[in-house]
Amino acid sequence: MNKIFNLILLSFFLPLCSFASGWDTTYRQIESNIKAPFFKNKSYVITKFGASLKADAAKNQAAINKAIATCSAKGGGRVVVPKGTWKTGGIRLRSNVNLVVEDGATLLFVFDTSLYPLVRTRWEGMDCWNYQPLIYAYQCENIAITGKGTIDGGAENGVWWNFTGLARFGWKEGQENNRTSRPQLLKMVHEQTPIDQRRFGKGCGLRPQLVNLVECKNILIEGVTMLRSPFWVMHPLLSKNITVRNVKVWNEGPNGDGCDPESCEDVLIEGCNFHTGDDCIAIKSGRNEDGRKPGMASRNIIVRNCEMEDGHGGVVVGSEIGGGCNNVYVENCKMDSPNLDRVIRIKTNSCRGGVTENIYARNIEVGQCGSEVLKINLKYDPKEVYGRGHNPIVRNVYLENITCKKSKYGVNIVALEDTPNVYNIHVNNCNFTGVTTSPVIVSGWTHDLDFKGLVVNGKPVAE
Repeated sequence: MNKIFNLILLSFFLPLCSFASGWDTTYRQIESNIKAPFFKNKSYVITKFGASLKADAAKNQAAINKAIATCSAKGGGRVVVPKGTWKTGGIRLRSNVNLVVEDGATLLFVFDTSLYPLVRTRWEGMDCWNYQPLIYAYQCENIAITGKGTIDGGAENGVWWNFTGLARFGWKEGQENNRTSRPQLLKMVHEQTPIDQRRFGKGCGLRPQLVNLVECKNILIEGVTMLRSPFWVMHPLLSKNITVRNVKVWNEGPNGDGCDPESCEDVLIEGCNFHTGDDCIAIKSGRNEDGRKPGMASRNIIVRNCEMEDGHGGVVVGSEIGGGCNNVYVENCKMDSPNLDRVIRIKTNSCRGGVTENIYARNIEVGQCGSEVLKINLKYDPKEVYGRGHNPIVRNVYLENITCKKSKYGVNIVALEDTPNVYNIHVNNCNFTGVTTSPVIVSGWTHDLDFKGLVVNGKPVAE
């Protein structure tokens, strides 16, 4: 009898213990592993290399890249962008360089595709050669973008955004767009075409990221304001030891994600403000075969003390999550906008697959969101056709002490019907008011859903 009683007690306390132990152990270990890089106290001002406020973008691009190359070759330091608006094209960071955009300075990237040569990157989780991102690094270490200045991608309706092929973003008949190239790239991924044969760029309409750091380690992005990106804003890819701190993102363009760590490890995002046209933070690990084959999960990620305004989701996992994701910790964030669709969102499908596990969120204050506080969707993008049969798994999700004053739903889980791939989901000690439609919606095959202490519109939700 005592044994049975003990087992009952264990089953009751185990989810709480799992929640606590994650924060007390794994979180602290991740935090201790993340260390911002240090740089030599030597400055290289871009004007000393030929940059001028009166110069065109190509001349300033050459000067800035020369300053960066010189700084790196001499052991590193600070490449300084002083006060003023500096027109430029693509910038390439190198090891041991801190690109400092000073207070009152603006790096203004000019729309001229010749200034963005092809480089190896990923586009929507798919490996390819494409336009160089506006700020790019490949296989570098100890790199930073800091300062109180502004990085302006120069995108708007009719400039970069029109490459979507959508009239509402300024596209006109005959202009470059991604209607053909996007499905072509997806087909290449499915057929595992060698990456060096996946060459896009001019005429293909695959917009570049604002910042893309590929296979790098020891990264710091701090203090700057980032505006008007052609595509995703900050995209560290296959990189380690990343700190993103006190960055303000204002980007209402299409696919305008704020920060997308993809197949990255040991990431800290703190004190940032996001106002985006898509997800504020979206954690990814490659699409379909380009995610599953290398199997490089995004792991050990902390998001704290951030503010999210407009966007499709506050903190999102997916949808390009083929390599999996684990150990994500979100705390002490504020979210509030009728144009913020969801607070915590996990999205994937049976083409993309992936195991998403050990997702923790606590102490989140939400004024309002447009749809759900928590959305788990294993049927995202149902029209996708390539490579079905890779059923994703979502497990070990813990939400605690989250308040929301207005939303359409509380929790919305869309699982698969043929297998129990969503389980061990806990929404505890949370209070949602102003829920206009349904407190909890669950479809598909799930198990071990726990809603202890979840109160919706003043009423406890039954487990």
